Amino acid sequence: MSTRASDLLTLTREGLYCPLGDFHVDPTWPVPRALITHGHADHARAGHARVMATPETLRIMAVRYGEDFCGASQEAKLGEAIRVGDVTVRFVPAGHVLGSAQVVIEREGMRVVVSGDYKRAPDPTCLPFEVVPCDVFITEATFGLPVFTHPDTRGEVRKLLDSQRLFPERTHIVGAYALGKAQRVMALLREEGWDRPIHLHGAMEKLTELYKREGIPLGETPKVVAAERKDLAGAIVICPPSSIQDLWSRKFPDPVTCFASGWMRVRARARQKGVELPLVISDHADWPDLCRTIRETGAGEVWVTHGQEDALVHWCGTEGIRAKPLHLLGYGDDGEAESPAAAEEAA
Repeated sequence: MSTRASDLLTLTREGLYCPLGDFHVDPTWPVPRALITHGHADHARAGHARVMATPETLRIMAVRYGEDFCGASQEAKLGEAIRVGDVTVRFVPAGHVLGSAQVVIEREGMRVVVSGDYKRAPDPTCLPFEVVPCDVFITEATFGLPVFTHPDTRGEVRKLLDSQRLFPERTHIVGAYALGKAQRVMALLREEGWDRPIHLHGAMEKLTELYKREGIPLGETPKVVAAERKDLAGAIVICPPSSIQDLWSRKFPDPVTCFASGWMRVRARARQKGVELPLVISDHADWPDLCRTIRETGAGEVWVTHGQEDALVHWCGTEGIRAKPLHLLGYGDDGEAESPAAAEEAA
């Protein structure tokens, strides 16, 4: 009997499960064996008996959870075919954050690709997304509505620099997620010519140092010292999104609040968060890139894991592609995948 997609992946309480390999992909509960696509906390959880991931993702998990985040770990080099039970798996770049990968699962000519989270836009801090032709493509849909078309990221960074030049007496405080987004903004600032220090909230420090150890040129990134906040007029400061409106940010000279997120495409979301300078910078694929990616894989069947599932499933139907929503719970905690219903209503 030939291998079917359901032989390679099925749904359990813990998430996507491969019966023939006896492993889960990005499980939401501790399991005997987990294959992890990337280091965001909604996909990479501690407590698994065994974890397989790219070397970078394993190092990210160690920084976030401690060296004992799992019972045993195995590095998966990009592109290397690894036998796991009765299937072969490969990790292929996903373009989301440092170390992010798609998981390719194969047996007897059947190929299923679990994309994890991904983007197609260029990013100086991670390898670009690689299209893998497949029979079944499992895609996210964080920004899976036609309204979400992300602008050029470099143009958004130039908006930040233009504002700094226009208001040199004010501190520009940028809310950005600690893994991936913050470092991408830093790298883009450097590429656009900002050679002054980029000041960091303490929550950004460890992961930023890890990126530097991985060879990503981020320049001088001193930690903000409370007593020196009043002296940072004209500086650019990066902090967690939750900090841009709390007491921590009010000690800076006349701060300009900025937020780097794909959700800043929704003006109501920016107003709701009190953001003065919204920066539409996303680490997820927008609607055109979701559709383009599905076409390029040549998949005859698409499973949509989280986000705007129904809209993307409907689009697949108009293209003659079989598709279904998986209604997985527990994903989206990297900060960008906020309430889809609220985003749709605001958009």
